[in-house]
Amino acid sequence: MDHRDAAAPTAWRAEPLPGPGGRGQGPRQEYLDAFDDRQIGRAIPEQRRPEGREGRPRTQSGGRHASPRKRGSVLGDRRRRRSPGGWGRTLSGMAAAAVVTVLGIAVAVRVADPGSGGADVADAEHPAPEGQAGGGAAEPDTRPRIPGDAPPERGPAPEPTYEELLGQRVEMAADLDGSGELVPVGGSEEAANPDATTLVRYRVDVEEGLGVDPEFFAEAVQRTLNDSRGWGNRGERSFARVSGGDHDFVVTLASPGTAADWCAMSGLDITEDNVSCNSSSTERVIINAWRWAQGSETYGDDIAGYRQMLINHEVGHRLGYGHVTCPAEGEPAPVMMQQTKFLETEGVTCLPNPWPHPGN
Repeated sequence: MDHRDAAAPTAWRAEPLPGPGGRGQGPRQEYLDAFDDRQIGRAIPEQRRPEGREGRPRTQSGGRHASPRKRGSVLGDRRRRRSPGGWGRTLSGMAAAAVVTVLGIAVAVRVADPGSGGADVADAEHPAPEGQAGGGAAEPDTRPRIPGDAPPERGPAPEPTYEELLGQRVEMAADLDGSGELVPVGGSEEAANPDATTLVRYRVDVEEGLGVDPEFFAEAVQRTLNDSRGWGNRGERSFARVSGGDHDFVVTLASPGTAADWCAMSGLDITEDNVSCNSSSTERVIINAWRWAQGSETYGDDIAGYRQMLINHEVGHRLGYGHVTCPAEGEPAPVMMQQTKFLETEGVTCLPNPWPHPGN
């Protein structure tokens, strides 16, 4: 028989389970209220409803509308609730479900608001592929390059031209005293004018360890001596470079210390102005390597012009030409003028000039 009122149903409330002394021993009322299956859906396994009571509030075992039970059966119900299939499992399941629900809400909030503070732990452990944000389309890499990163591959730099090399200064100490070992530059070069009246054969030696490219120095000597403005004198002479055999003289590039020794053999002291010489008592035309490397104040930045003058001046001595002075104000200085030291004589100043015949 149904003992509930016919009035509108009130909020369902579980009664204490009967127990010893007439006092309930089941879960406390606030736990039962908290896990009302009407509030949390199907978290609690649904029990079979009494026939004819669909749509009416259900009761738990031990409620005042439940059928009378023996004490033993009530204790058995309590044991079932503490068993893996009873309240213990239900409460554990509800706690896990609550945690999962909270985590799900947190993830949803982070996805909806990617600008929220802090970086997501999953993002830190599993970053998106480089150039992509959140699995989106690839974007250009705009990160600043870290120092030490390898630069982009480029083709080989072009070799400097002869003119560029001729105009480049070389670092060298003014008091350098080299090894003294003079090494002939290999190879040979034909005379520019094989039909010249006189064929001059010369060799080029470079002191070891100067830091000057021997092949380049030899090329500079050959080009300078066979220039149309040089000592060829319009077909009178032509110069051929050899590396062995018969030769008329040896153009020698030597450190200041070695150059001074070779010049002293011919009674010439070059130490005061650190200059070059033609050591006439030997086979050597001495080019002071420090002057070749650094030039002179009279030529300023025209290091290429100074080197050409240096070769022509000292070879000129070997050919038999002596020193001359400036002929007139503003005229090109004669190549046999001591242009390394000065461009003025007796108040008359000439312009720097590296060539015996600058007009050719």
